[in-house]
Amino acid sequence: MATVLETLTLPRCFALPSRGLSPMATSSASSLVARLGLPQFRGLKVAQSLSTRSVGSVSSGPSSRVGRRGGAIVCEAQETAVEVAAVNQASWKSLVLDSDLPVVVEFWAPWCGPCRMIHPIVDDLAKQYVGKVKFYKVNTDDSPTIATEYGIRSIPTVIMFKDGEKKDSIIGAVPKSTLTTSIEKFL
Repeated sequence: MATVLETLTLPRCFALPSRGLSPMATSSASSLVARLGLPQFRGLKVAQSLSTRSVGSVSSGPSSRVGRRGGAIVCEAQETAVEVAAVNQASWKSLVLDSDLPVVVEFWAPWCGPCRMIHPIVDDLAKQYVGKVKFYKVNTDDSPTIATEYGIRSIPTVIMFKDGEKKDSIIGAVPKSTLTTSIEKFL
């Protein structure tokens, strides 16, 4: 007997057809929630509960019986979805230099392979240090003035700021432990 867990995540304002409801080619995810008779909240996810499939042995042939035990709406708290925001020249002073918390800024560019390697690490650290450290990303192609001001010559570069001052910088795609050690020094 095999058990399959199915989850359907509904992004905001995106049309998805549903097996259990009439086709909704032009409907949004919020209308699905409304059709189910639930109040509308941000961060809702429709999760189908376990689907069971009977799997027969080779001698008896495969079984086609599939049983469903219904579905559920799961509310994911917005605070758990930490996203590292982009910062640019216009928001640099207010978000980074005037911050009351230590700030970690990742300097990157879309064409940079090592930058793509460090993105998930920075995202994990942002979740780990929520409320203790602020995390931002600067696209050096979009904000070259900031990169020049801080002497960024190689990306990815991660810079730690505290009280508006540059405290530490790490160049290259480094392991999570290296970034964690640097962050811990300024908490």
